[in-house]
Amino acid sequence: MSQDSARVERAALETEREPNPVLAVLRTSVGRNAGLVVALLLICVVGAITAGDRFSSTDNALTILRLAATIGVVSIGMTFVIIGGGIDLSVGAIVALSSVWCTTLATQNMAADTHWSVMVLTALIVGAVCGLVNGLLIAYGNIVPFIMTLAMLASARGLAEIISDKKTQIVGSGVSGFKDFFNSDFLGVDVQIWLFALVAVVGWILLNRTTFGRRTVAVGGNPEAARLAGINVKRHTVYLYVLIGVCCGIAAIMLVAKTTTGSSTHGTLYELDAIAAVVIGGTLLTGGRGTIVGTVLGVLIFSTLTNIFILNNRSFSEQSLFKGAIIVAAVLLQQRLASRSST
Repeated sequence: MSQDSARVERAALETEREPNPVLAVLRTSVGRNAGLVVALLLICVVGAITAGDRFSSTDNALTILRLAATIGVVSIGMTFVIIGGGIDLSVGAIVALSSVWCTTLATQNMAADTHWSVMVLTALIVGAVCGLVNGLLIAYGNIVPFIMTLAMLASARGLAEIISDKKTQIVGSGVSGFKDFFNSDFLGVDVQIWLFALVAVVGWILLNRTTFGRRTVAVGGNPEAARLAGINVKRHTVYLYVLIGVCCGIAAIMLVAKTTTGSSTHGTLYELDAIAAVVIGGTLLTGGRGTIVGTVLGVLIFSTLTNIFILNNRSFSEQSLFKGAIIVAAVLLQQRLASRSST
């Protein structure tokens, strides 16, 4: 019997045991994603009612996708880390450090003399190294992920301030090709949106169609059982943090291209936005379960809400309050589903 057939039969048995058909459907990944799609559509209806044509226009739809693109890339990496049983509070600081390092005068001069891809490579390397440090100290130093990434948050942000002297670094005309490429469009859609889509597709394939993805779920679900099954849990944990570091480097590139600056203030509160999107998308904070599709929908839900609040001239405080309520509701629903499945 194929794995897919076995999975379908297990889902059918769970549905038969669950007296509440709604909860039975929501317990499946398809049901959770369908629920998120419905929620997104309802939010869009609210936006169309409250903001009219300003919300319903194609330009505004592209604006929402642009808003989602940068934090969306970070959220894809965060999905892997949380499914693997970890957490990363340093993503915003890593984005800031990567943006500062790739826009230093030395880096820009090197890029001007060779090719603007030097800036891209620099951001990716900085992000990967930060993730490597996190992963090594968590896996082999036995430091709790919360504490280690909190330390990285402070250290990376501090190093970014030292390198930039707390000043905003402007992307010069010598690397105009960098700005032109990442701010261009393809088929009428921004390159940055396509980049987000590409990262999401690669993330989906990696999680659902590779050994790496299966090992990630196993490590997050039960590390000891994964170890006994022959998985090198420590090494895999390092890989997960390097992966999210690379995602932070990509996000830094997108942010630098969008703002034409590198700054130690970039990426502020990205860690909270990314974790919120992942949780809304149905990924368990305890690890072992999650979907890339759910995370993408979670990012779109928050980006659409932000857009609606802006169009209706609502304050940032009101946005934060509403988002907080959504996060609490999502966690309560997760707990409800988990408690019903364990009975």
